[in-house]
Amino acid sequence: MVDLNNNSLTFFSPRLITIVGPTAAGKSSLAIALAQYLQSVILGADSRQIYKHFTIGTAKPSLVDRAAAVHELIDICEPTENFTVSEFQAQAFNRIQYWHTQCTIPLLVGGTGLYIKSIVRGLKIPQVPAQTELRQQLFNLDRDYRYQLLQQVDPKSAGIIHPNDDTRITRALEVFYATGQGISTLQGELPPPYPVLQIGIDCLDQAPINMKQSAQQQVQNHTDFKVRQASLSDRLSCRIQQRTSSMFMNGFVDEVSSLLQTYGSELPLFQTLGYREVSDALQGKITIAEAERLTALHTRQFAKRQRTWFRADPTIQWLDADDPQLLKQAKNLVDQFLTLSSMNHD
Repeated sequence: MVDLNNNSLTFFSPRLITIVGPTAAGKSSLAIALAQYLQSVILGADSRQIYKHFTIGTAKPSLVDRAAAVHELIDICEPTENFTVSEFQAQAFNRIQYWHTQCTIPLLVGGTGLYIKSIVRGLKIPQVPAQTELRQQLFNLDRDYRYQLLQQVDPKSAGIIHPNDDTRITRALEVFYATGQGISTLQGELPPPYPVLQIGIDCLDQAPINMKQSAQQQVQNHTDFKVRQASLSDRLSCRIQQRTSSMFMNGFVDEVSSLLQTYGSELPLFQTLGYREVSDALQGKITIAEAERLTALHTRQFAKRQRTWFRADPTIQWLDADDPQLLKQAKNLVDQFLTLSSMNHD
């Protein structure tokens, strides 16, 4: 067991540890083991697990998992609410601060990259509430036309938002028409004052990808890395297929059916991964078997986007999800982090 207080009864150094990576990589199980090792708590960073009642399809921690370690920022709002990144950031910072006062280093765990980034980088998010009528007017426009509008009024944001990212395009336009300023000019960063360790979990084949390698080392490894991609994707795909099959075997269809009866098919959450496919099946558009196949396919596509997002962050230290020594390696990273950050504080 590590000594969080650096062998002092009176000194505690605030710190934060994140565990990130693509879906089905094993973040939750590692987080529980590390939470027990550190006598810590887990703060969820998943944009769907925040909603009550949407459980199986979002792979929420089970009751057994929640008994093994304290979990927060899960089931914190109703499915009918519009929960923003700004609201997540505020609640997460509040809980981090609280646990620091309890001499506890929390673990921020999840696969929603923007949630993680909002904390680790301290994103300054424009405090512009949702403009319901304006948003509806924008949604009535063709998506391509909305993107053209954004290119005209806020070209900087348009340059970094994908033309198919309807949510971010609409939000950027909403902020511009509400404030007269581009969302890009209102954003910035104010990183937290405490050290942060970021641990990434993924299928890395024989060796973890060290994003801190020299340029020469990265070039030397580039060919080998490309050759390994097929096996890496296969391993994660197997994990995704296993999770998807488990969801459908353990009542996912019944969950969606009950939620549809409660909230109606127009609820935005029914357009998210898994719920959209099962909703279509329950409406007779496709079969249940096809819904399961499509859920696995779309989950693999989603995991690929997650990988792209997280690999762009050079501060993440990657570990192989299938390495028998995974927990030991993660504990070593944590121990080194705590020792180094304590020395730097002194």
